[in-house]
Amino acid sequence: MAKRSVAFDPVPFSELPGWDADDHLAAFKAFARSAPALARKAAAPDKTKSAGTALVAAARRAEDLAAGVLTSAAAKAFFEQTFVPHRVVHDGAEGLLTGYYEPVLPGSRAPDGPFRIPIYRRPPDLVNLVREEERGALADGLTHARKTANGVEPYATRADIEGGALDGQGLEFLWLADPVDTFFMHIQGSGRIRLPDGNTIRITYDGKNGHPYTSVGRVLIDAGHFKPEDMTLAALKTWLAADAARGRRTMQENRSFVFFRELANEDEGPLGALETPLSEGRSLAVDTAFHAIGTPVYVSVPTLTPWGTQGFERLMIAQDVGSAIRGPERGDIYFGSGDEAGRLAGGTKHPGRFFVLLPKEQDTP
Repeated sequence: MAKRSVAFDPVPFSELPGWDADDHLAAFKAFARSAPALARKAAAPDKTKSAGTALVAAARRAEDLAAGVLTSAAAKAFFEQTFVPHRVVHDGAEGLLTGYYEPVLPGSRAPDGPFRIPIYRRPPDLVNLVREEERGALADGLTHARKTANGVEPYATRADIEGGALDGQGLEFLWLADPVDTFFMHIQGSGRIRLPDGNTIRITYDGKNGHPYTSVGRVLIDAGHFKPEDMTLAALKTWLAADAARGRRTMQENRSFVFFRELANEDEGPLGALETPLSEGRSLAVDTAFHAIGTPVYVSVPTLTPWGTQGFERLMIAQDVGSAIRGPERGDIYFGSGDEAGRLAGGTKHPGRFFVLLPKEQDTP
């Protein structure tokens, strides 16, 4: 693949569409939540591609300010005094924004009744070949593998695992009822599970089998089953569920398979790439080949109107990654938890622009 030409051109805040009307306090709170994770990452021995010291310092200042009483005007002033907006200029495809969410699904801690689809914890022989925050940027190759006595080898595929490749290891810790819902929870990377006793728990991504992600929606479009403009999350779910055997074969076209863990504190999640709690409508998954986790990104998507607004124009924080999120202006908006968030996320596929906020004392873009 040819290397893309990407530049970050400084612009005044006045060039950000809708900047003055945004809820800067909501963005500020999301940014402050990144501070502990950024500081941990910066202090780790492996600092390659971590946030620069200026960004970590800005997040720490925001964290300190967030402990007190802060107004939206003060939050706006913080961003304007600390950062310089930069228009992302590149020779790649037009910017594209999609959405993701946290499904809420019925489940059980034991296989019982309709609950027969296992959710697996991370296997002990699974090893990372890349850092988790880079798994999206490097998703063309293996990102995880199986450790053996002779080195590493590709891990079992989705079809292998669903065929019993992990049976007998005691890795199952939850069971769900619907194979299509389970498949999409893998894609979203997190879930809130409603147990038979009425309690709920949260589970979050804890590694994957390392195989490249394949969009089954794209598979069906290429096969002529859908026109691109007709492909939505709801339409795809309906098609996969209409014929169980056909749906299973199609979902197995995506060889990627996700492992989960239960969060000790349900209020803690869902979590992003550096285990930062995500903020509804403010957290953004990005390609870390171009943007450091924790970076504020002003997103302008004029045709996206999820809450009846005149366009989606707001300051977001790069707090997550995704295997399908590739490119300097490719983003995935976190819409929150539940069915309504899923509806919004599933219908989001809009052109948009990025304005990246870099600290005035920036190390390197």
